[in-house]
Amino acid sequence: MGLLERLKARLSRTRTVLADGVSALFRGGRPIDQALLDELEELLYTSDLGPIAGELTAELARRHKRGELKGEDDVRRALRETLLTKIAQPSEELACDAKPTVILIVGVNGSGKTTTIAKLAHRFQQSGKKVLLGAADTFRAAAADQLEVWADRSGADIVRQTQGGGDPAAVAFDALNAAIARDIDVVLIDTAGRLHTQKNLMEELGKIRRVIAKRLPGAPHETWLVIDGTNGQNAIRQAQEFTAAVDVTGLIVAKLDGTARGGAVFGIKAALGLPVRYIGTGESLELLEVFQPEAFVEAIVGAVDGALPRA
Repeated sequence: MGLLERLKARLSRTRTVLADGVSALFRGGRPIDQALLDELEELLYTSDLGPIAGELTAELARRHKRGELKGEDDVRRALRETLLTKIAQPSEELACDAKPTVILIVGVNGSGKTTTIAKLAHRFQQSGKKVLLGAADTFRAAAADQLEVWADRSGADIVRQTQGGGDPAAVAFDALNAAIARDIDVVLIDTAGRLHTQKNLMEELGKIRRVIAKRLPGAPHETWLVIDGTNGQNAIRQAQEFTAAVDVTGLIVAKLDGTARGGAVFGIKAALGLPVRYIGTGESLELLEVFQPEAFVEAIVGAVDGALPRA
């Protein structure tokens, strides 16, 4: 199954709202008029596109006034083109040029952070990389236990404390020492889930980064924020507050298979101005996809004449 088919299957709830919703508006050969455009704007908001819904509707109205929109395919094509401009970005996977490449994973509790780390480990290992996990979430012993289970399943190395409540920066330091000694390619460091308002935890995150940089100049090479896609527009506000306090370099949007709010990806990208590195589309280890804007848009908007080739 190619990427596009996988995304169509896994993003079916969002696709039902948006792609099927557009088809329903045109049922019976309905012409494009202001009433239809108003209903389309409401549909776009229902898809959790947020402020972008108004921008899209305004663009469709302009094109209609110029005589460019004749029917459903024209509207779908215009939606696709406009949405692509909102999330355009390179879609290559991280090159991991540094050895080891150190990636710090951050986010709030319940965002899917630990599961995402396991998926990243699996993905990197499938590409031939040696991976080590650093269990620097020492506040919850269960977090390290969960990470160890995932490490066993994926075959990755792990560095953790045997008891909870220790110094997370010390775990990160030990993880880098182990990675260098074992000739590891990629180090994924888990951190405690936190809110931007928890000053002590945000300061602790800064300490982790400083310790990593001292042990390995230039590291961490990436800091990725995991966002729960089921939170929709709330995820955007949460991420804005988090990125204001932490130097985040990329985003991972998790749990997109369980929501009709996949449209929030467009708002997240627009609001934060950061690349979306991956999207999570299920619980299994392999269900983490490199974010490819063209395939994502076509999967939720629906194909039209001249659609993108199957991935």
